Amino acid sequence: MKRILKAVLALSLALVPGSARNDLSLASSSIKSQPGSSALGHQEKIKPMNVKRLTPVLFVAEIEPCAKFWTERLGFQITAEVPEGGKLGFVILQKGGVELMYQSYASVEKDMPAIQSAVRKGPTFLYVEVDDLDAVIQAVKGSEIYMPVRTTFYGAKEIGIKDPAGHYVTFAQFAAAPPQK
Repeated sequence: MKRILKAVLALSLALVPGSARNDLSLASSSIKSQPGSSALGHQEKIKPMNVKRLTPVLFVAEIEPCAKFWTERLGFQITAEVPEGGKLGFVILQKGGVELMYQSYASVEKDMPAIQSAVRKGPTFLYVEVDDLDAVIQAVKGSEIYMPVRTTFYGAKEIGIKDPAGHYVTFAQFAAAPPQK
């Protein structure tokens, strides 16, 4: 049960709006484990920590179509790129405080051969909160849609598309919170 509470705390931090999120930290030490319940099998107290960033790395056969998708359609900037032969082996894309990385299978084979077979098992699933879903819908026109626009019971309007490499990306806009009285 304690592990579930820790996971819920971590997930809730991801859902907290920007400025409020900065005031929170993962205070996992405040959730006490029962003796013998640690997932690591030891009794050490876990120190509180702040998570500065969580960046997904998506593995692909070819980076160029994916980089073009995120830069030309969604306004991301390439902040780093590493060549691999005549193509890209690795790229970092950023927009505002959001970061996304792609690495080619060929690059992984040289960089981290121990995981080369695991990275080909994909795809990856991303959930991206936006402030204007209609603008995203226009930007991704022509992409493969795996989930048409819908409104969820938890208050999000969403659309799900596949990126050029086949990774699943759900874009979501949450309804504005009612004004405080």
